[in-house]
Amino acid sequence: MLKYAMIGGGPGAFVGDVHRRALSLNGQAGLVAGCFSRDLEKSRFLGRELGLDEDRVYATPEELARLEAGDIDFAVVVTSNEAHYPNVKACLKSGINVMCDKPFTHTSAQAEELVGMARERGLILGMTYTYAGYPMVRQMREMIARGDIGEIRFVNCEYPQGWLAEPLENTGHVQAAWRADPDRSGGTLSLGDVGSHIEYLVPHVTGLRLTRLAARLDSLVEGRMLDDNGVILTEYDTGARGVYWYSQAAIGMVNGLKLRIFGNKGGLEWFQEDPDHLRYMPLNEPARIITRGAPALLPGAMAYSHTPAGHPEGWLLAFANIYKAFCDTIATGASVDFPTGEDGVRGIRFMEACLESSRNDTAWLAVD
Repeated sequence: MLKYAMIGGGPGAFVGDVHRRALSLNGQAGLVAGCFSRDLEKSRFLGRELGLDEDRVYATPEELARLEAGDIDFAVVVTSNEAHYPNVKACLKSGINVMCDKPFTHTSAQAEELVGMARERGLILGMTYTYAGYPMVRQMREMIARGDIGEIRFVNCEYPQGWLAEPLENTGHVQAAWRADPDRSGGTLSLGDVGSHIEYLVPHVTGLRLTRLAARLDSLVEGRMLDDNGVILTEYDTGARGVYWYSQAAIGMVNGLKLRIFGNKGGLEWFQEDPDHLRYMPLNEPARIITRGAPALLPGAMAYSHTPAGHPEGWLLAFANIYKAFCDTIATGASVDFPTGEDGVRGIRFMEACLESSRNDTAWLAVD
């Protein structure tokens, strides 16, 4: 079994618990060390709850990276955004593989530096763009690759939430407070939190490369300093067009990630809140519903399925699929499909372009 350490994810932190649960599902890796909080006593408290040796609970990420180098197979970084860069860098400097939560860093220069460090040292650097781990997302990807919907003409992807429809950052809400703080979040609120998932998912599924965009980012909640809603027009290398919409101020929405892709021979539609079903709309034929776990599922999607059809799977198992591919790569040295540091760099460049476009009255910008 692989051994890992966690940086961040302290007592009461939602995302840290999710990562630990996801890693436990495949039985590939066990948690042996951690620096879970800036407060050492809080770290020790959680370490005891998780059954760790007290001498493997550290005061700082740098101490963890220095003393655990050679003893762990990878580190998981699940801190708030501003700490991603220094913590990933400390691990890479010590020769430790890393899985980092998204968005990767505050700037593309920081992201490129980390990817360069990993490449120079032969280390594996992954990102948790979780939705790529859903079986029916893999089904979409394989259907598009074999030409089932023909040449892609238009992409529509949206991710609305409603939990920040009020200024929770002013009420002491911990998760809202750091996300809405420009110094800690990296200059975006909802673009980094949910819009980044759209940016990764579209090219992952379609194979399209974004070449131009025009973005309008808004703060719909009065007094909020950063974006909580955005609309982005997109153009791709094939001539296809698209529209992205993300929001965390859409009252009544929970996790409404929806991806629609239309080609000249058909269309596909997938909704994250109904993840086991994919709508396939072939040209001049009735629409069909493809169900996860059904015998006709394509190989990649079937490999991501854990239970028989009709027994729902969800977000936690999608997380587990990302980690399975990451751990397989560490264990075998084979190249396995999971979101990488390079994907993280692209995501930061995308966010920088969106911010620049929005500041310039939704101007069209070329994307590198």
